[in-house]
Amino acid sequence: MGYWTGLIGVVAAGMCLCVVPTAAAEPSVPVPAPVQTPSRTAISVRSVVPGLAWGTANESESVSALSLAKLYLIDYALRHGDASADDKDLGERMIRYSDNAAADAIAAKYPHAIDEIAAEYGLTATRGTAEWGTSSTSTADVSEFLVAKLRSDPDSPILTWMRGPGEVAADGTRQDWGTARLPRVQGTKWGWSDTGVPEVSSASFGPGFAVTAHTYGTPEQQTEDVLGAVNAMLDGMPAPGRELLHAIPGLRLDSFSFTIVV
Repeated sequence: MGYWTGLIGVVAAGMCLCVVPTAAAEPSVPVPAPVQTPSRTAISVRSVVPGLAWGTANESESVSALSLAKLYLIDYALRHGDASADDKDLGERMIRYSDNAAADAIAAKYPHAIDEIAAEYGLTATRGTAEWGTSSTSTADVSEFLVAKLRSDPDSPILTWMRGPGEVAADGTRQDWGTARLPRVQGTKWGWSDTGVPEVSSASFGPGFAVTAHTYGTPEQQTEDVLGAVNAMLDGMPAPGRELLHAIPGLRLDSFSFTIVV
């Protein structure tokens, strides 16, 4: 079993197997009973390998896109816009620093961008509105979008910017929670509500996979739910599966999280 083959099985299997892999492409790590996560959080994992898809029961529910909508906005601008340097500069600010003013400018210039991207990628829970900040999506849609970029547009500036996010966003928010805490993650985009009840999201990618989470709660609660799902899977995994995981070079199984030892 290769290093990544085993690791993607760990991450994917831990996210409550409500979407079952196809018979032709089963994970190489034995799968325990479905892991239950708090209903406040939806999690979706997708692989670049067709047919490998996992998620919580609520992964397809429409939720606020928050700043993950910026992924859709700038993808449209980069591929269907006027190829201006201004668009690229705004895009970098949107993805690395979650700059709302930059997103306002792109949304005003391309008012149908979110709906156009939803149609192009088949994102069934994604809807644009007159104000990009009130658009909707699902964790399944965001993960499907990201693996599509990994498959067909791996040199996209979007992925490059996600690899180098600012530690602090344009509004002063520290960007460090949720799916970004999973092992082998290479890039992340975060989202959060500015007013009202706390609501956060995060979307990450790594070698051959994408994972997205949305939580009606705080950044800390999302991190707890995402990492807790993985550890619950590990606790319930049959002995042969745990032996396989221990054999993966550099993987250390810790209480509440695991890390890659370089």
